[in-house]
Amino acid sequence: MISILDYGMANLRSVQKGFEQVGARAEIISRPEEIERADKLVLPGVGAFQDAVATLRERHLDQAIRAHIGGGKPFMGICLGLQVLLDVGYEDGEHRGLGIFPGACVRFDVDQPPLSLKVPHMGWNQLNIQTPSPLLRGLPEGCGVYFVHGYYVVPQDPTLAASTTDYGRPFVSSIWKDNVVATQFHPEKSQKVGLQILANFAEM
Repeated sequence: MISILDYGMANLRSVQKGFEQVGARAEIISRPEEIERADKLVLPGVGAFQDAVATLRERHLDQAIRAHIGGGKPFMGICLGLQVLLDVGYEDGEHRGLGIFPGACVRFDVDQPPLSLKVPHMGWNQLNIQTPSPLLRGLPEGCGVYFVHGYYVVPQDPTLAASTTDYGRPFVSSIWKDNVVATQFHPEKSQKVGLQILANFAEM
């Protein structure tokens, strides 16, 4: 069973439906004690870094997430669920993250000349695979996935980067460390490639 955490900041049903499409059972949970019982935990998220972390702390979900990860159980973050894993986020100020990994979540600066690209980064883009992450197993180099984000993660440890993507310059688009995988893109919106990624997590 895969447990998808509901803390009021994600389209949970689309993630749940994605897992169901690949034959994996997925439930939606919302309480710390449910995280403690979870075999595999998914933390999706859309919205502001500060709001997400504040909500996780208010509902005492942050400690349960840390315990799940510390216990070696499979964990997957999606979009904002990746960003909050780092020490600090710089969206509308400076805000402390969950601190699972040292590093920061910073804003794209590619909307300035000479690049003048749109921020947020929205739409399809390619994965440049960096490590043999179990999440990316069976995927071809350069496969397309769907992004919607104005901020990206900069982990202190460069070996955390399972894939990078180019948007004006390369940024980390997924990470992998032991039992933890997380994506900046949305697998549930990434069609066939996204379903493969969800299936890979289900098999971790």
